[in-house]
Amino acid sequence: MRKVIVCGQVSMDGVMQAPGLPEEDPTGGFKFGGWVAPFAEDPVFGQEIGKLFAEPFDLLLGRFTYDIFAAYWPYAEGGPYGDIAKTFSRVRKYVATRNGVELTWKNSVALRDATKDVARLKQEQGPALVTQGSTDLVHALLAADLVDEIRTFAFPLLLGKGKRLFDATSQPRVFKLTHSAVSPGGLIAATYVRDGEVKTGAVGGKSEPSAAELARRRKLGP
Repeated sequence: MRKVIVCGQVSMDGVMQAPGLPEEDPTGGFKFGGWVAPFAEDPVFGQEIGKLFAEPFDLLLGRFTYDIFAAYWPYAEGGPYGDIAKTFSRVRKYVATRNGVELTWKNSVALRDATKDVARLKQEQGPALVTQGSTDLVHALLAADLVDEIRTFAFPLLLGKGKRLFDATSQPRVFKLTHSAVSPGGLIAATYVRDGEVKTGAVGGKSEPSAAELARRRKLGP
């Protein structure tokens, strides 16, 4: 069995759009492309990213993110992030795409039906399938209940609007924190794994509702 790991760089208000470059994704008038750059030298960020990509993995990408990566990482192998660039070129890249445009980056494989194909891949033996960016794909995976682990890198800023890691289509699930690290600069890295169904109850224990509470409920309607 292969795990699906959703990995997201997010603001405090959950925005994950265009973290790396100013012109990465101006969709919807987004003006803050490259918002992670001021935090790039954060030692905890570097350590946690290093741990993630030191484990065996294949990339799982939406077509839009694939095009961004394919235009950047193959040409960055001699730069400061050369190790990651070489790793990304080496590993297999599964790309959710509905059209027949050629995938030019080596070791790229098209997925024509993303959720069905990812469900099939999960049944095979192999390394974890790790997402980067790919908001629409991540939403589809969460809606189809295919995500085993979520790793977030939460940065101390608000962006107001933009594409977000979660939306209303996610299947309700409980996740358990298995690892966390906080940097002096305010970055919070966290790893969550699935931990069953959502349970509910009365905070403080069950008690008989007051007359005021019963009246409040009646106002809410059926």
